[in-house]
Amino acid sequence: MENIFGYNLAQCQQLMQRLGEPKFRGGQLFQWLYEKGAPSFEACSNLPAKLRQKLAETAVIDHGELIRRQRDPEDGTEKLLIRFADGECIETVLMRYHYGLSLCVSSQVGCAMGCAFCASTRGGVIRNLKAGEIASQIYWAQALSGERVSRIVVMGIGEPLANGEELLRFIDLANHGYGIGQRRITVSTCGLVPQMKALAKRHLEINLAVSLHAPTQDIRERIMPVARRYPLPELLEACRYYFEETGRRITFEYALMAGVNDRPEDAETLISLFRHQNVHINLIRLNPISDGAFSGSEQVEAFAGRLQKGGINCTVRRRMGKNIDAACGQLRHKTQQEKKVKK
Repeated sequence: MENIFGYNLAQCQQLMQRLGEPKFRGGQLFQWLYEKGAPSFEACSNLPAKLRQKLAETAVIDHGELIRRQRDPEDGTEKLLIRFADGECIETVLMRYHYGLSLCVSSQVGCAMGCAFCASTRGGVIRNLKAGEIASQIYWAQALSGERVSRIVVMGIGEPLANGEELLRFIDLANHGYGIGQRRITVSTCGLVPQMKALAKRHLEINLAVSLHAPTQDIRERIMPVARRYPLPELLEACRYYFEETGRRITFEYALMAGVNDRPEDAETLISLFRHQNVHINLIRLNPISDGAFSGSEQVEAFAGRLQKGGINCTVRRRMGKNIDAACGQLRHKTQQEKKVKK
């Protein structure tokens, strides 16, 4: 039977019409799937009992299975490992801020981008997630916390723009199903230039974050293979195009790695690169992979000070979940390593 978690409003209405039911029942079902977080058809109490039975004989509501949960005792950050029907696992991170809950969701099982400092790419990409599988991460976060997620960042496992159509369907579900405004949704990309330009033409109000992580082409090539396909000047031109098309300022993500991209001259190069431009640089304290080659920088505050003195708008991202495997792909990678040891 087909999993209907991931259906949009029109699909819910069409399902009801196929079952010989009035169209408004589709709106009720849509509300139960997302806003009310129904775990099963039986929970959809304002649908007639016969209709609930008919639905149960026709389809399923499958959110995947929660198989692992970590919670940082200091800041309350939680990481959830979710397994889907084909046995593949992804992770999502629930973060608590003064304004509410923010959820970092995955968009693929694994990642093909090969960034040297990231655990997500270990083992490559296996498949894209469907919109419902991305949305299931919201379901689990809200079901476990008992609170509403108010912000979404698509920065988990995978390259979101490599799964563009399902990403757009997910944004629609988050917006119309969960009531999360587009301006509270941030999508991250390592810099897929054609997809960035295609997204710009959609004129969405989402936030775009570009994983820059290097001030020069040489350094970027060393740590991010995508830079060989889309060199830095081409990426920056695509960023300007995105801003011109949408009017939405881009955030550049910059994870500081000791001796790689955290030197004073790296800060000066960034200042030259972005001087007099409407950009924001988000400095990140690297959460190293246990078997990785890079270590976190001790120069974060000094680096931020140099950028600010040079007129660059920047902030240091608050480090959350430092006592758990909170960085992208770490819990999935750890679980895979544990399975290999057991074998």
